[in-house]
Amino acid sequence: MSDSLFRRKAIVPDAHEHKLARTLGWPHLVALGVGAIVGTGILTLIGVGADKAGPAVILSFVIAGLICACAALAYAEMATMIPASGSAYTYSYVVIGELIAWIVGWSLILEYSLVVSAVAVGWSGYAAPLLHEWARVPQELMQGPELGGIVNLPAIAIIAVVAGMLLYGTRESATVNAILVLVKIVALAVFVAVALPAFDAANLEPFSPFGFAKHMGPDGVERGVMAAAAIIFFAFYGFDAIATAAEEAKNPDRDLKIGIVGSMIACVLIYIAVAVAAVGAISYSRFANSPEPLALILRELGQPLAAHYLAISAVIALPTVILAFFYGQSRIFFTMARDGLLPASLAKLSVRGTPVRITIFTAAVVAVLAGFIPLGELAALANAGTLAAFTAVSVCMLIMRRRAPDAPRTFRAPMPWVVGGIAVLGCIYLFFSLPAKTQLWFLAWNIGGLGVYFLYARSRAVAG
Repeated sequence: MSDSLFRRKAIVPDAHEHKLARTLGWPHLVALGVGAIVGTGILTLIGVGADKAGPAVILSFVIAGLICACAALAYAEMATMIPASGSAYTYSYVVIGELIAWIVGWSLILEYSLVVSAVAVGWSGYAAPLLHEWARVPQELMQGPELGGIVNLPAIAIIAVVAGMLLYGTRESATVNAILVLVKIVALAVFVAVALPAFDAANLEPFSPFGFAKHMGPDGVERGVMAAAAIIFFAFYGFDAIATAAEEAKNPDRDLKIGIVGSMIACVLIYIAVAVAAVGAISYSRFANSPEPLALILRELGQPLAAHYLAISAVIALPTVILAFFYGQSRIFFTMARDGLLPASLAKLSVRGTPVRITIFTAAVVAVLAGFIPLGELAALANAGTLAAFTAVSVCMLIMRRRAPDAPRTFRAPMPWVVGGIAVLGCIYLFFSLPAKTQLWFLAWNIGGLGVYFLYARSRAVAG
C-alpha cells in the first residue's frame, strides 16, 4: 500500500479502451475558456470586491489576474507535455504520485461541484422573476429551503438542460457555448461603452480606504485589497476546464496552448476594462454588495434599457459557465474512474464518445446541491479548491523543468521559475486571505478525502 501512495502514472497515447472523441478545435477551446471565466464573477463579484477594497478593487483584479495568468502559463506547458484528460489531477499523478493526485482530484471535485451549483442558483435568481410573472410558478418552487422555499426547480432544470447537451455531443455543446459566449461579451462591451464616458476621477478617492492586506474591520467584515483579490479570484479561473479537454482536442499541441493562454489574455483585458468603467462611473459604495452591480450602475446612470439588456443577456449566457465547469467536472470524474480511483464502470462511453454514466452522476450531485443545499459562505470553498489545483500544476511544471529539462515541450512558459514562483506564492497568499471559516472547511473536506482514499487503498490492497 505504501508503494501505491507515490506511484506515478504513465501516459501512453490512445492506450485506453475508453477514449474520448477528438472533436474540438482551438476556437472551441477559447470559447470554452471564456465561457467559464466570464460569468457570475464579473457580473456579481465586482460589488463584493468593491465592498472589501473600495476603488482599489481595480488593483484586486490586477493581482488576481496576474496570479491566474502565471498559473495559466504553467497549465499550458503541462497540458502540451501531458495531453491527457484530467487537468491538474492527471499532471499531479504523472509528476508527483497517486496520493497528491487524489488530494488534487478531491479538491477539483469540490471546486467544480460548488461552481456549477452556485452558478445554477445565480441563474435561477435572474430567471425566477420572469417565470413567476409569465408562468405563475410559485416562489416556493424556485427557492431552496434556506430562503423559505421547498426546492430550487429552475436551478435543477438548467443543470438538466446542460447535462443533456453534454450527453448529446461535446462538439455540438461547444458550438452552442461559443454562440452564447459572444452574447455575453457583447453585453459587457455595451456596459463599458455606456459607463466609461461617465468616468469621474473623483469616484476613485480615496483609492484604497481599507488598506492592502486582509484585516478584520470594526463591523466584523474582512477587508483589504488582498481580501477582495481572494474572492475576485473566483472571477478568473475557468481556463483549467480547457486542460480537461486535452483528449478531445483535434491538435492538442497547438489547440491547448492557444485555448488556455488566449482565453486568459482576453478575460484579463475584459475584466480590467469593466472594473475601471464601473468604479469610475459612480461611487463604489452605491453598488457594493449589490447582487447585480453592473445593471445597477447602468440604472444609476439613467440607462434602464441598457440595464435591461444586460440582465437578459446574463439569463441567456450564464449557462455557458455551467456548461464549462460541468464539462470539466465530468472529465475529472471520468479520468479518476478510468484510473481505478473511482468505480471503473463510471468511465463507460456512449456511441457518440461521451461519458454517459459520469455525466448523469455529476448532474445528480450538483442538482442536489443547487436545489436544496444553502451555499452561502461555502461557495468560497470553490476558490480554496482551485488554489490547491493551481499550486499543484505550477509545482509540477517546476519539477519537470528540473527532472526533464530537455523533454519535448510545444509550449514553454517564459521565465519558468519566476512565473511558477509567482503562481505558487500568490496562490498560497490568496488562500490565507480567504475567510478563516473557509480555510477550516477546506481542511475538513481534505481530511475526509484522505479517509476515503486510505479506506479505498486498503480495500484495493486486500483485493489485489
